[in-house]
Amino acid sequence: MNYRRLGKTGLKVSEISLGSWLTYGSTVEKETATATIHRAYELGINFFDTANVYAGGEAEKVVGEALKAFPRESYVLATKVFWPMGDGVNDRGLSRKHVMEQAHASLKRLGVDYVDIYYCHRYDPETPVYETMRAFDDLVRQGKVLYIGVSEWTAEQIREALHIADRYLLDRIVVNQPVYNMLNRYIEKEIIPLGMKEGFGQVVFSPLAQGVLTGKYKVGEPIPEGTRAADPRINTFIQRFMTEEMLKKVDKINKIAKEMGITTAQLALAWILRQENVASALVGASRPSQIEENVKASGIKLSQEVLDQIEEILA
Repeated sequence: MNYRRLGKTGLKVSEISLGSWLTYGSTVEKETATATIHRAYELGINFFDTANVYAGGEAEKVVGEALKAFPRESYVLATKVFWPMGDGVNDRGLSRKHVMEQAHASLKRLGVDYVDIYYCHRYDPETPVYETMRAFDDLVRQGKVLYIGVSEWTAEQIREALHIADRYLLDRIVVNQPVYNMLNRYIEKEIIPLGMKEGFGQVVFSPLAQGVLTGKYKVGEPIPEGTRAADPRINTFIQRFMTEEMLKKVDKINKIAKEMGITTAQLALAWILRQENVASALVGASRPSQIEENVKASGIKLSQEVLDQIEEILA
C-alpha cells in the first residue's frame, strides 16, 4: 500500500480507503463487515470513512467496534454531519447546535475520543458559513476533531469557507470528498485546480461508479444476482450509470485492463490516482475478497499511451 499526504497537511492516508455507505450497519452482516475492515487494515489501509446518517448511526457503531482491535493512533477515522438525524427542526443542517450535538453523538457511537476528519456532508444554505466554520474550529480546539473537510461543495462554496477561515483565523478546510470516477469527472474543471492552489486534497467516493466500473454489467445481458444493481434497497444510485452508452465505454475499458493483466476496477482506481491532488480513493466492500482486489490498484502507474486510449473512450 502506498500513502499520500492529505493536501498540504502532514497527515498521510492510504491511497485506497474503506467506506461504509450502503453497507455496514444495514445490508452487510456485522461479522462480515468486521472481517472486511480487519482485512483492509491488514493490507495496509489506514483510512476508514463513515457518517452519522449511514444506517441511522449503525454504521458508525459497526466501524467503531471493528476498529477497537487496533491502536487508535494507527488509523485515520472520518465521519460527517449534515443530513437529518431526527424529526426536529434542528436535527439537520450545519447550525452550531446540530454540529455540536452530532459530533458528540458520533464520538459516542464510534467509541473514540476524537475523529481525525470531520466533514460537512453537504453545503447548508440556511446556515451562515461563519457559524459552521466557528463550530468546527471549536471542535478542533477541543481536540475532538483534528482536520476539517467538506463533501460535494462547489468551488465557490469552498472559496467562501476558506476566505472566512483566513479572515477570522479559523482552522481551514484541508480535504474535500466529491464523487469522481471515469464516468463522472466534474471535479477536474474547478475543484482539483482549486485544491492544488489552496492546499486541500480530494478523497473521492464512488470511484467505481457504484460497481459499474468493475465490468460486471454487460449490454444486453441480465443483471447478475447478488450485485448492487440487483438489490432494490440500494440500486437507486447506480441507475445513472447503467445506460447502454456508458456500459459500452466500460466494455472498451475492460479490454484495456485485460491487455494489462489487471482488473477493470484496478484500472479505474489507478486512473483516479493519476491525479496528484487525489489523496485517496474511497471504496466500498461487502466482503474481504473485494478489498483484496481493490488494494492492488495502489502503486499501478499508467503509461501515457494507456491514458490516451482511456481518454479517447471517455470522450
